[in-house]
Amino acid sequence: MSSISVPGTEVVAQFRIADVIAKKRDGLTLSAQEIRHVVKATMTGQAQDSQLGALLMAIRLQGMNPEETMTLTKEMVASGGVLEWPEEWRGLLVDKHSTGGVGDKVSLPLAPALAACGCKVPMISGRGLGHTGGTLDKLESVRGFSSQQNPEQMLEILRSVGCCIVGQSKNLVPADKIFYEMRDVTATVDSLPLITASIMSKKMAESLSALILDVKFGAAAQSPTIQEAKHLAHSLVNVGVSMGIPTIALITNMDTPIGRCIGNSLEVIEALECLEGGGHEDLRELVLHTGGYLLWLCGQADSETQGVEKIANVLRNGSALQCFRKMMEAQGVEPDIARTLGSSSELGKTSHVEELKVPKTGTVELIQARPIAEILNALGAGRKKATDEINHSVGAELLVRVGQRVEKGVSWIRIHYEKPLLQDIQRQTLQDALCISEKPTFIPEPLIRDVIYAECKKGENGDAVCREREIN
Repeated sequence: MSSISVPGTEVVAQFRIADVIAKKRDGLTLSAQEIRHVVKATMTGQAQDSQLGALLMAIRLQGMNPEETMTLTKEMVASGGVLEWPEEWRGLLVDKHSTGGVGDKVSLPLAPALAACGCKVPMISGRGLGHTGGTLDKLESVRGFSSQQNPEQMLEILRSVGCCIVGQSKNLVPADKIFYEMRDVTATVDSLPLITASIMSKKMAESLSALILDVKFGAAAQSPTIQEAKHLAHSLVNVGVSMGIPTIALITNMDTPIGRCIGNSLEVIEALECLEGGGHEDLRELVLHTGGYLLWLCGQADSETQGVEKIANVLRNGSALQCFRKMMEAQGVEPDIARTLGSSSELGKTSHVEELKVPKTGTVELIQARPIAEILNALGAGRKKATDEINHSVGAELLVRVGQRVEKGVSWIRIHYEKPLLQDIQRQTLQDALCISEKPTFIPEPLIRDVIYAECKKGENGDAVCREREIN
């Protein structure tokens, strides 16, 4: 006689949370059953906040091996629902995740460009916190846009448009929300296995065919050095391919802002410039190559080069822009507004616009992203805590580029603000962010410094055996 296993009725070994904490504190490896117990205890409220905080700190100090990280990711996915898609979309479902940067509006033109190439893009994004911007905040610069779409609504938008950009629903990876909030108050946000599990659990819940990760390094990034960024990228890629999702990570520099605009409504306008076939070179570089690798990864292009050509074509012929407009209308923007969105759109005006001048003649060697973002956040463009309100119109336009020769007295940045007013000390901080040298003009290094992927083959038992590689 066969038997049916009913979820929640299995006999599970009992563990004490204190014993699990002690084991990780001493640098030992947690079993899959112990990790499962912790996640379930967290979801049912049986784990005290103090216990979860202690365990997170033990993980932050002692780390986790790849198997532990993989198990934690799987259990976080299992804490909620998983998105389900029509069978005919198999191989077409793609997404991208960035570890966060200044002026990073890549998702806005990328999602509709991929949709215009025939992909389905169920992009789950977040809000800005600290000095990094949030994709949802940028889109909410457009009146009427709603990031709250349930799975049924997402399915319908993907059917009709091909892409949507939404917030995380309560039923997707709820354990991650609890873990993340606890990490935020226990100084464990920078733990590599916890970062990996947080990012990848949400992507696993999307039931993707392919995933690309933009792992940033530099003064304005989560990973200060390229070595740390590569370490994180390898961890993310390992989890992705081991769970059956073809995954690539780009290692990109985040010292200077991406593009020429920083701030929510200004970044939407710049994204629209890209969707119209123009835009700043480094924004186009990231959109083209991120999209090109994804098309190759999911089998919609024979090579990354062919993928880049396909993305460039849909940006050039206007089909990506049409997808963006349709997505905005499908997510609540009034049809008359959505159908006329373009780089000339007026998405928000501020009562104060001020330009700062170049202090001396020379070559722009660096424009430091982090201090600019921090000043804009203080002026209302960002948040210090998740409940803060933001002013979507506050932002800055860069009027010069790295590598460019500039003359003393020309304007180099334009600041848009309301209240609070820009203070003299903030003006000086902004001026210090512009680094002028005597060197001759130069072409900046490409933003993409490395590409990390994994080659996978089936082992004797049918499981994927993956070997990480770097494309130099």
